[in-house]
Amino acid sequence: MIALKSLLTTNSKFKGVDILLTSQWPKGVWQYGNNLEGIDTKSCGSISVSHLAFALKPRYHFAALEGANYERLPYRNHVILQENAQHVSRFIALANLSNSSKKKYLYAFNIMPLCAMDPTELVKQPLDVTESPYMKMMKEFQKTNTEETATVSGENQFFFDLSKKAGKKRSSEGGRPSPHQSKQPRTIPQPTGPCWFCLASPEVEKHLVISIGTHCYIALAKGSLTPDHVLILPIGHHQSVVELPSEVIEEVQKYKLALKKFYKSIGKRFVMFERNYRSQHLQLQVVPVPIQSCTTEDIKEAFIVQAEEQRMELLEIPEHSDLKQIIQPGSAYFYVELDSGEKLLHRIKKHFPLQFGREVLASEAVLNMPDKANWRECKYSREDEEEFAKVFRNGFQPYDFSLLD
Repeated sequence: MIALKSLLTTNSKFKGVDILLTSQWPKGVWQYGNNLEGIDTKSCGSISVSHLAFALKPRYHFAALEGANYERLPYRNHVILQENAQHVSRFIALANLSNSSKKKYLYAFNIMPLCAMDPTELVKQPLDVTESPYMKMMKEFQKTNTEETATVSGENQFFFDLSKKAGKKRSSEGGRPSPHQSKQPRTIPQPTGPCWFCLASPEVEKHLVISIGTHCYIALAKGSLTPDHVLILPIGHHQSVVELPSEVIEEVQKYKLALKKFYKSIGKRFVMFERNYRSQHLQLQVVPVPIQSCTTEDIKEAFIVQAEEQRMELLEIPEHSDLKQIIQPGSAYFYVELDSGEKLLHRIKKHFPLQFGREVLASEAVLNMPDKANWRECKYSREDEEEFAKVFRNGFQPYDFSLLD
C-alpha cells in the first residue's frame, strides 16, 4: 500500500486515479457526510486506507467489507481559496451479494478516464459537495508524528503509572528507552517450543476453530466454562495485547465488536479477560454471561471483591485508554473488559492465581458453577466439542466479518 502511494504520488504529473477498490472502509470517511446507519464508527475502517484515499484522490472509491450500502456525498480534494480546484471523490460501499435486506450490492456507471477529460469539466464541483473527511485527520497525524519525534529525541519521556493512581504519569528512569525509539525492523516473534495456539502449529486442535481472519482467529476454549466460551487469538506468535502490531489490534477490535453483537442477540453479556502471566501466546478469554443472571455492575463487583479477598489491587482504568500507554512490553498483568466498556487491571508483581478469571466468572455471584473454575475439570468428548463448534459457528456467521467478501 505504501509502495503504491509513493509510486503514484511522487510523479509530478499525478492528478489522481479514476477508481480505487479496497476491502476495508477508510477510517472517518463519514465525517462531514450524510448520515451513516447501522455501522459502529468506533471500530469501522482503516486509517491506512484513509491515508491511501487521501493521497490517491480517487474519483470513485468502492469498499464492501462492512456489508452495508453507503453512498457518501462527494467531497473536495482541495482547500478552497488556498489551492487550485481539483476533481471531487465519491465513496461507495456495497452490501453483501444477494443479501436478505435487499441492500444495494451492485453499482453501474459510465466513466470517462481522468486523463481524457477536459480540465474544466473535470474540476466542476457539484452542489452537494462537502469538505474532505481526511484533511483534519491527516493534519492531526502529522502533528502527532512531529510531537512523538520531538519527545523521543528529548529527555522528557513519560509512561503511565498505575502504582498509585490510574492515569498519573511518571518520567522514565535511568534513561530507559521509549518504545518509539527502536529503529530496528520488526521481527516476527517465534515460540520457544511447541505452541498450542499458533494457527500453523500441529498442536492446534483445528476442530475448535470458529473463524479465521487475516491476523486473528476465534476458537472454542478447551475445557470451556460454557459451550459458547471462546478465545480471540493472534494467528502469529504474540504474547500479550501490549505487544501486538497495530494491524492485529485492529482486527482484535473487530472480533470483539462482532462477539458483543452476537452475544447480545442471544441474551448474553460480553466479558473478556487476559492473563499475561506464565503464558507464551496471547489468549483473550471471552465468556458470555446470561443477562438475566446478573448485571454488568454485579460482574464488576465480583472481580473487585475476589481480588480484595486475595489481597490484589484491581484498578479501574479509563474506558478509552490504551493498554500500551499503561503497561510496558514484558510486564505481567491481568486485564478485564466488560460489555459496558469498563476496564479493570492488576499489575502482577510476584504470584498470581492462574484460574482467577475463571474462578470469578464461575462463582455463585456470576455463573454459579464453582465446580468449573479449573478448566482441567471441564473435559468434553471430541464429539461434544465438534457439536459446540458447529452450533457456535452457525450462530456467529451473520456477525463474522471474515466471511464478508
